[in-house]
Amino acid sequence: METKVLHEITPLDEHDFMYVADRHKKEFTYPIHCHELIELNFVEHAAGCRRVMGDSSEVIGDYDLVLITSPQLEHVWEQHECHSEDIHEVTIQFRLNFEDEQSPFKTNPYSSIYKMLMRAKKGLAFPMPAIMQVYPRIIGLSKIKEGFLGVQELFSILYELSRFDDARELASSAFAKVDVESDSRRVLKVKSYIENHYKDDLRLSQLADLVGMTPSAFSRFFKLRTGKNLAEYIVDVRLGFAARRLVDTSDSVAEICYCCGFNTLSNFNRLFRKRKGCNPTEFREKYCKTKIIL
Repeated sequence: METKVLHEITPLDEHDFMYVADRHKKEFTYPIHCHELIELNFVEHAAGCRRVMGDSSEVIGDYDLVLITSPQLEHVWEQHECHSEDIHEVTIQFRLNFEDEQSPFKTNPYSSIYKMLMRAKKGLAFPMPAIMQVYPRIIGLSKIKEGFLGVQELFSILYELSRFDDARELASSAFAKVDVESDSRRVLKVKSYIENHYKDDLRLSQLADLVGMTPSAFSRFFKLRTGKNLAEYIVDVRLGFAARRLVDTSDSVAEICYCCGFNTLSNFNRLFRKRKGCNPTEFREKYCKTKIIL
């Protein structure tokens, strides 16, 4: 499988920080792509549009707001079943090296923004209350002509968004190539083990032994801390790695199925369709479209 990658020059000059594109249109035509710049993308009046973020695919409602901080995360908004005659989209792209050791975002005043930026490596979709809170400020951002004030306003918007803990991560860690995280040392230890051994036969008793718990106690503990039972989590990790291989390699679906820890092709296809909304072949074909790296 060959994927054509086009390189497009960013509209930012060397010393520029951000740009804002505020536009009204009748359809989404831009292909699936990724880029170095951080992006906050707001869409309204586009119900029925399909948003693809890594291995996540969702049909959006009237309002959508997503933050993307990974240069490797492919994404696109597709027309799908959107029939709006006036789609309003505001795209804010900016440079921010928030992971640098000397970055102020690693200090306490910026801690909530830093946490949000890290989560947004997988794409972060904000709930409706968050969208409604920052909606007028995002619309007004393109009208601010003074650069310093515009940057101040952007940081203020990011801070307001960082206060909403119920923003949803979209792509899987495996697909987005993001290290797993957890506020529990025991959960993190098990997650890391699963990431490194997803191809193997993983059993509850074996993983419980890693953290010195009984299987029943660990099962309850894991569900409480992650919101998923262990079997669901393992399937999601395996599907994330499978989706990544569908995009990055020319391996057959059967080869990917067995190398990612699934026992039968029929089970792999069934679980993939259930989680991703399409079968593995359809998923690959979607990503065979032209990609653009900005």
